[in-house]
Amino acid sequence: MFGTSGIRGEYGGSVTAALALDVGRAVASEGANRVVVGRDPRKTGPVLADALAAGLRECGANVVRLGRVATPTVARAVQWYDADAGIAVTASHNPPADNGVKLYDSTGRAIVGERAEAVVSRIQRRDYDVCAWNEIGGVRHVSNATRRHVDALSADRDLDVRAVVDAGNGTGWFVADVLRRAGCRVDTLNAEPDGAFPSRPSEPTAANCTGLADAVAATAADFGVAHDADADRAMAVTESGRFVPGDVLLAVFARAAANPGDTVAVPIDTSMAVADAVGEVGATTTYTRVGDGYVAARATDDGVVFGGEPSGAWVWPDESPCPDGALAALKLAELVADEGALSGLAADVSRRPLRRESVETNERRDVVEHVRDRVADRYANVTNVDGVRVDVENGWFLVRASGTEPLVRITAEASDEAAMTALFRTARDLVDGAVADVGNA
Repeated sequence: MFGTSGIRGEYGGSVTAALALDVGRAVASEGANRVVVGRDPRKTGPVLADALAAGLRECGANVVRLGRVATPTVARAVQWYDADAGIAVTASHNPPADNGVKLYDSTGRAIVGERAEAVVSRIQRRDYDVCAWNEIGGVRHVSNATRRHVDALSADRDLDVRAVVDAGNGTGWFVADVLRRAGCRVDTLNAEPDGAFPSRPSEPTAANCTGLADAVAATAADFGVAHDADADRAMAVTESGRFVPGDVLLAVFARAAANPGDTVAVPIDTSMAVADAVGEVGATTTYTRVGDGYVAARATDDGVVFGGEPSGAWVWPDESPCPDGALAALKLAELVADEGALSGLAADVSRRPLRRESVETNERRDVVEHVRDRVADRYANVTNVDGVRVDVENGWFLVRASGTEPLVRITAEASDEAAMTALFRTARDLVDGAVADVGNA
């Protein structure tokens, strides 16, 4: 039920008001006495938020309704309102027909692993602590959560840079306010929240950020930043309008955050460019399962100063317990102001040929298990942190099941194009063979 980042799916199919009601009941029955609830601008958001609140209150929890806010605002609000949990109604970067929920604990970190499975188990067992009629929880509506988020990121700065913020018709419109308070000159794109995402698809990929690239080039801005619907992700465009690949931006952020002896948390599918970049400053990497919740959890370990995913989720654990697109935009502005052009920072990252593709299958977990069995005795260096990663002398490949879609993800990277292509072909052949075996079983 829970993927790499909460529950997500098409509204009316796997995601319904009935499911939201049960999630609320389960979270309250797990011991949450006060819960903050917010949503992104999708049309189905109010329905699901209402159902969540009803389930929470039915099992005795008091609910703080934040309205339409960014997901990192929900995570921060858990501590602002002395709550036990937070729930964001969002499908993140997915299409407008989808929706879902993300859960946060009392510290504002994503609930993953065993705690998420405990919620799922209650739903499957229908094991809820429904209250008596005179003990149902109350509800409080607040309207200033986004303003508090802006205030939390504001400090005395005079960043002499110009930026373009593309909110993608999501909840990231306030990022412009954060940057302006830091002294930046800011232009905005697609700043009006609209859950149909009429201006561009919500995911801030290179293909979806051409409008931002054009705007940066046209306004002579120093950089551009793009967010997804719930504004926990942030991707960047250089002053010349070139999209910065996620692995490169991860390396830029990680290198800036780390000092000798520090550690940076990254998922198992991350490019070797990140390890190279932090190695230049005497730091190391630690690998997690794919999913910003796992990265954020590892970022709480001693010595870990930063965590990130190439998809655009960035965590500075001393400043925020979860990915925060507004904080990332501010960090980017500081880097450009202090160290120079983003294009130069990106160019300093050593890159190797890397390829990522997906294979569609409804049996993704069985397929990955078949691949694991096939490589167990074939390679000396196999890692099973998330899926199957095989490291060889000049590169690596990874086969893993998507946590949110019926896909098997394949990644390969090597020191040169020919070696990468050979590794990718090996991984693809393993997956194709496993798909055939599972289908014939």
